[in-house]
Amino acid sequence: MPILVDRQIFTVSDLTRNIRFVLEENFSGVWVEGEVSNFKHHTSGHMYFSLKDEESQVQCVMFRRENQAVGFEVKEGLKILCLGRVSVYPVRGQYQLYVERMEPKGIGALQLRFEELKEKLKKEGLFDTARKRPIPFLPKKIGVVTSVDGAALRDILHILDRRFPESHAVICPVPVQGPAAAPFIAEAICHFNEWNQTDVLLVTRGGGSLEDLWAFNEEIVARAIFESRIPVISAVGHEVDYTIADFVADLRAPTPSAAAEIVTPEKEEIRLKIQDLKTRAARAIEGLFEILFQRLDELKKNLAGLLENFILLKKEGVRALIGKLEALGPLATLARGFSVTLKLPGEKVMTSFRSVKPGDLVKTRLKTGFFTSRVKEVGV
Repeated sequence: MPILVDRQIFTVSDLTRNIRFVLEENFSGVWVEGEVSNFKHHTSGHMYFSLKDEESQVQCVMFRRENQAVGFEVKEGLKILCLGRVSVYPVRGQYQLYVERMEPKGIGALQLRFEELKEKLKKEGLFDTARKRPIPFLPKKIGVVTSVDGAALRDILHILDRRFPESHAVICPVPVQGPAAAPFIAEAICHFNEWNQTDVLLVTRGGGSLEDLWAFNEEIVARAIFESRIPVISAVGHEVDYTIADFVADLRAPTPSAAAEIVTPEKEEIRLKIQDLKTRAARAIEGLFEILFQRLDELKKNLAGLLENFILLKKEGVRALIGKLEALGPLATLARGFSVTLKLPGEKVMTSFRSVKPGDLVKTRLKTGFFTSRVKEVGV
């Protein structure tokens, strides 16, 4: 006779549920390393992909609630670290990794976000050199966006006071570190533009780690700098530190102190330069007067020569006219053997017999001397 044995029979759902329990009990909060494959960002907001290595792969899902905190672009071939729990997807009866947190492998998450945003903004033209504006010389008012508690502000104010005590700094205090810092920095830049009373803006903070400086790598700050009508100097961290703000700004200063030196010239240097310009201007004017006086002497000399020649020419002309008059005058006529008859008593030259009548006295001039006669008869 057959031996009856009690058998434990599972439904598919029961089996799946038990496997799920075992997996979640032993594989929760695990980190898994692999390469992204078959990535799909669904319209629902959920991410579906596989993690694979040389020999195996595992299906993964990262729901919208969790993946909103991912600060870099997930794409095919990217090597990542995923924190999550292993469980079973009952519809297909396959195990998969439910991802709760994700980090890039080989390059830090912040550095990857930095490179991705930098490339994005570069393509949009936010770094173009052609759009950068010159920093005004000796600005009347300098806007400063920074923390009032940091060393950067103290350094800036000290240098402004030393180099040009008359400079006027307007400070808009903001947090420069932490997740809330970027919106405050961007808002301060916008406020300065709305106020429109400053000639240049210093957006600055002291040194720190990449995480400490991260507010100046946020897109909201980059776009506020780009849209600013006021020229912006970015001075974040130390000389070796570069932020997105540095690339967008009209000018990057290696340190906050350097920014203060760039924006205000040394007063003594200006004084010496002005004195030098005054001396050079005086010498130039003196030299110009010397040239003008020399030129005036030359003109006077030339004018005297021209006047002398003019007078000589006029004398020659007068002599020629006198010669013509003498040749045409009565004396020349007398010299040729003719005489001139003048009616007395006025000694008016007579040209016609009608000028006299019998009995009038007339005077006749000869080449030598004259005589007087009385008219006895007139006619043709």
